[in-house]
Amino acid sequence: MAKKFPIHPANPERICWGCDKYCSIDSLACGNGSDRTQHPAELFGDDWAEWGLDANAASEAPEATDSALAPGVPAAARRS
Repeated sequence: MAKKFPIHPANPERICWGCDKYCSIDSLACGNGSDRTQHPAELFGDDWAEWGLDANAASEAPEATDSALAPGVPAAARRS
């Protein structure tokens, strides 16, 4: 069973995140390479979990509020 992946670890630079073993930098037991795999928070910032998978849902949200502003006008007429 896979371990739960931490969203905001305290010291992500001390661990290799390449597999479920979460080895320290000194051991690298999986043989995944000579360098450790960085945590997504190190690569993309602390808000890495809030963007990406729901990007399409966020782009569709303003269209829903647009229809609330003009309830009697069809969506095709608002875009032209």
